[in-house]
Amino acid sequence: MCAIVHLYMNRRETPEDVRRWFREATRDLWPIAVGSVSLRKSPCIRERCQLCETGQGHSSYALYGRNRNQRFSIYVPDDLAADLKKAIRNGRNLQRLMTEAGRRYALARKNERDLHMRK
Repeated sequence: MCAIVHLYMNRRETPEDVRRWFREATRDLWPIAVGSVSLRKSPCIRERCQLCETGQGHSSYALYGRNRNQRFSIYVPDDLAADLKKAIRNGRNLQRLMTEAGRRYALARKNERDLHMRK
């Protein structure tokens, strides 16, 4: 495990280096969203709808997510679904980058503190 850290982490990385790395890594992460986009099928309100009577239903995309403790869903037109999926992918990438930034920042601060304590 220690060998892996030494191979992939710059031992002299400063908190400022981490900040620059994070800003560069997140620069192109737009659009961004958290949640999920799903294709759902549901019946309509019209009487004797052929699609509903055959059980096929009506397809539409929806964005699902949470706002504080409440769940929400928002209708997404078909032509916007791909853009929303990209935003969610970017949101997941941002979460991974934040985790990595936290690890690197903590190690950089520890290294910085150790340098000051040696002096």
